[in-house]
Amino acid sequence: MKFTKMHGCGNDYVYFDCTQQSIADESAAAIKLSDRHFGIGGDGIIIIKKGTKAEFEMVMYNADGTRGAMCGNGIRCVAKFVYDHHLTDKTNISVESMGAVKYIDVNVENGEVVSAKVDMGAPSLKSADIPVICDSEKAVNIPITVDGTDYKMTCVSMGNPHAVVFIDKSPKEFDVERIGKLFENNSVFPDRTNTEFIFVRDRKNLEMRVWERGSGETLACGTGACASAVAAIVNGLCDNDVTVHLLGGDLEISWSGDEADSVFMTGPATTVFEGEINLD
Repeated sequence: MKFTKMHGCGNDYVYFDCTQQSIADESAAAIKLSDRHFGIGGDGIIIIKKGTKAEFEMVMYNADGTRGAMCGNGIRCVAKFVYDHHLTDKTNISVESMGAVKYIDVNVENGEVVSAKVDMGAPSLKSADIPVICDSEKAVNIPITVDGTDYKMTCVSMGNPHAVVFIDKSPKEFDVERIGKLFENNSVFPDRTNTEFIFVRDRKNLEMRVWERGSGETLACGTGACASAVAAIVNGLCDNDVTVHLLGGDLEISWSGDEADSVFMTGPATTVFEGEINLD
């Protein structure tokens, strides 16, 4: 099968056009192909199909073979893929993932998409939506103890669960590998969680590292950047328009502060290389 390796701010996936063909065991393919030594290498795979609620469907698998509900960096790359591969000529593209429909405006230069703005939908701060086990209806600035250290976290659902933790130093100095894994599998998260470690540089800039459930640390997470901006705004730490600085690049996030309003994310989408692979 033909594949395309793509990334958004270093959050990389292997993409397959399955509008006319199919993969027999998608989960097994994700495990095999994501391996950076014996496979193609990536944070997972993303399969593009014809949509039922939207023009296209994004089927995302993490590197461990588990299904993911949403990927902000991935969905920008899906929009680039379908435009660059002439599956559509529209610059406003609808994509569904596990029933949720997102709308993407692509920025085209010299016939190719270079960046995209995604309407990521409204966030939810309700504990039951994330889900997270706590005593309050909303998990805003609530305490959690991990590995003997007390943290304050704000939990946000962007269609997938996020625990946003504010720290007092650059996350480049933080032990994300060890602490992220402990957050992901903490018993207060019935479905595990993605965890963002955030340093507030100023009211317009956040530094972020992310531990993604099922993949480990990645260079970027679009939904995580959205969740982090929402958490920072709710806690009064930043303005409504903020740049989130990730290890793999920057994302521009905008949110009004009203929980009924959508979060908008703007960032790059890049093709790395294309090839063919025998999945048998």
